[in-house]
Amino acid sequence: MSSKARKKPEELRSHRWYGADDLRSFGHRSRAKQMGYAKEDWAGKPVIAILNTWSDINPCHSHFRVRAEEVKRGIWQAGGFPVEMPAISLSEPFQKPTTMLYRNLLAMEAEELLRSYPADGVVLMGGCDKTTPGLIMGALSMNIPAVFMPAGPMLRGYWNGTVLGSGSDSWKYWAELRAGNITQEDWEGVEDGIARTPGTCMTMGTAPTMMCAAEALGLTLPGAASIPAADSNHARMATACGRRIVDMVWEDLKPSDIVTEKAVENAITTVVAMGGSTNAVVHLVAMARRAGVNLNLDTFDAISRRTPFLANIRPSGKYIMEDFHYAGGIRALLAELGDLLHRDCMTANGRALGDNLEGARIVNDDVIRPQVNALSKEGGLAILRGSLAPDGAVIKHSAADPKFWKHTGPAVVFKDYNDMARRIDDVNLNVTADSVLVLQSAGPKGGPGIPEWGMLPIPQKLLKEGVRDMVRISDARMSGTSYGTCVLHVAPESHVGGPLAFVQDGDLIELDVAERKLNLLVPEAEMAKRKAAWTPPKEHYQRGYGAIFQNHITQADKGCDFDILEAGEPTPEPEIH
Repeated sequence: MSSKARKKPEELRSHRWYGADDLRSFGHRSRAKQMGYAKEDWAGKPVIAILNTWSDINPCHSHFRVRAEEVKRGIWQAGGFPVEMPAISLSEPFQKPTTMLYRNLLAMEAEELLRSYPADGVVLMGGCDKTTPGLIMGALSMNIPAVFMPAGPMLRGYWNGTVLGSGSDSWKYWAELRAGNITQEDWEGVEDGIARTPGTCMTMGTAPTMMCAAEALGLTLPGAASIPAADSNHARMATACGRRIVDMVWEDLKPSDIVTEKAVENAITTVVAMGGSTNAVVHLVAMARRAGVNLNLDTFDAISRRTPFLANIRPSGKYIMEDFHYAGGIRALLAELGDLLHRDCMTANGRALGDNLEGARIVNDDVIRPQVNALSKEGGLAILRGSLAPDGAVIKHSAADPKFWKHTGPAVVFKDYNDMARRIDDVNLNVTADSVLVLQSAGPKGGPGIPEWGMLPIPQKLLKEGVRDMVRISDARMSGTSYGTCVLHVAPESHVGGPLAFVQDGDLIELDVAERKLNLLVPEAEMAKRKAAWTPPKEHYQRGYGAIFQNHITQADKGCDFDILEAGEPTPEPEIH
């Protein structure tokens, strides 16, 4: 348990609002009574904020209305005073142009909600892709006791006796429909069966990846990250989060005590062992920098090279998250990683990570592989560098056709997404299976918001020839549920004059995953000529949040955070007058 002395009631942050003998505190107390609360409900008790990202338009969080009440039950049980506060939901399926445009808005909102209201601790309710990093980034900056309550994955999908996995099978059957191999009726059957319960994607998409990363960081209760949303254990976990956060406040166990450099390394190790989403690279860099850990891309590559790939989960493997949980879940995976983890790291329950893994075991060793029978000797992500990506790029090679791990081919360039959409299925497009598809203007500023466009579709004429993978390169992201030889997050992006901006049709591009190379094979003199002729594109926004975004967003290798949020003097506590 934490070695800190327990706080006294008058040391609670909320005491400044409720405990003083002045006119303002009179107002706070009388307004609490207006809502039906009595002095006995809050006096001398920690006020626990519940940041709930429930929304009618977020299917991943459709169970959060109920879960919030279950969290409150635990807070009441432990002697706390729960206060539920809504936060922007960031619904991955619906929000446009991309939820990544708004991740930092959620981080700002979380931080400022906690600062401006009388919160002593917080339960962070998230899971849908950007809600996990957004909430945690805000909590790290505010740095009051916090526990993350993950949404959990949905149950498996079904169609005609076939198990469906969210995202992964959407891309798969869309390609088959475009190739003419399935009917419209088949396609509608997939649509009806692929998402059947509350919860996040149940393949190894960004949502499960980041929930498991949050557990490896130490910010959840043990085993919380892999529980399916529809499982009654999930409801009990929510109540346990409510109970635990009250003690975390008394112990003064804060995110800064948990999210250390070693904890960040644990999260990276977990992500690569799971074949996790490439999006984790951007998010973990941003989260680490909020915690004062200067994480760079080379750390990901070094850890991936020494970490075996153990989780046999789509899109890199065979199973889905429901299978993963019942095969032992996240605790079994972490236990199997053994000394590859820093087992002495503090976690939200006040115990070391290694202590939380006692008794964990693998129940199905095809779903969670032992190290001696790993799917691969190294993790699922690789960091590439070279003349096309001086500041780095990312590839999930565990989900790529190995024949493309070393490949040189001519570029077919699309200047932006609309250009790609117009021409990709043109029968006259000069493209072969050896071509390298290149998408420009899809990065943090160019997208805007570095949207998930990186899994460029295979041209229809190649689909009809049986082609299902080819090398694709962009400054975009892609869904963690996607697959294929997709090089992502090329930095600097094309919009700011990175080398990607100067690629032309027919240029040879070299990809070598083993050597971690990504090179544009164009003479320096020619590149200089192209750069001199380049005109910077017009910015997307002239006002509002979009203008703030484009003026302060960092590049992908820096986490796509706002420069004004990751640095500077700490924000003082608000004065109460």
